[in-house]
Amino acid sequence: MKAKIYVTLKRGIHDPQGHAIHQSLATLGFEAINEVRLGKFVEVDIEEHDQEKAEATVKNMCDKLLANPVIENYRYELFSS
Repeated sequence: MKAKIYVTLKRGIHDPQGHAIHQSLATLGFEAINEVRLGKFVEVDIEEHDQEKAEATVKNMCDKLLANPVIENYRYELFSS
């Protein structure tokens, strides 16, 4: 199975990279942008055919390494490969 994992900062957590991108966009003339938040995208190929086991593996990876649950949220999508 293939997992597409999206990790983003929780609301209220300062995002200095997003702020820098927002300022750069404004400098380039993109004035209608209200906010920019930067995140991570991770794609993982899992050698598992059972949907529940694959989900458990992805959740475990996110909780242990890919996301910091104190300041980040994550969501994922699973696809048969």
